[in-house]
Amino acid sequence: MARRAIPAETERRVRQAARNRCGYCLSPQHLVMARLEIEHILPLTKGGNDDDTNLWLACPLCNSHKSDKTEAVDPLTGATVALFNPSMQSWWDHFAWADDGIRIVGTTPIGRATVAALHLSDDPDALTVRSYWLLAGWHPPRD
Repeated sequence: MARRAIPAETERRVRQAARNRCGYCLSPQHLVMARLEIEHILPLTKGGNDDDTNLWLACPLCNSHKSDKTEAVDPLTGATVALFNPSMQSWWDHFAWADDGIRIVGTTPIGRATVAALHLSDDPDALTVRSYWLLAGWHPPRD
């Protein structure tokens, strides 16, 4: 199925609102070798739409792990919870950087479920790249 084109003006607004970084792992566009993707927080297949409030930026790794997921299991409590919504929720309310500076720690049920579902702290490619960014002094983001 062909992906619907997002109008250029909508994409500009989403990129500006997301500060040109992935809403899940905070990878900035200027460090990612691929174009950050416009992702549907609520997938079109599940009734989502192309409104700005349902769109955000995601790096290709996070977006591929997210796929059409909208909820996941919190590994601590076993409860099924909604995934983190970068358009409506603050990253810092649900996540923190581990002491090593390359792993993301979920601090709430939503955060923990999102870390597990999107492999935010166990994708080997992401960890390798973040470790190089850390050595260069570019990571972790502070805001």
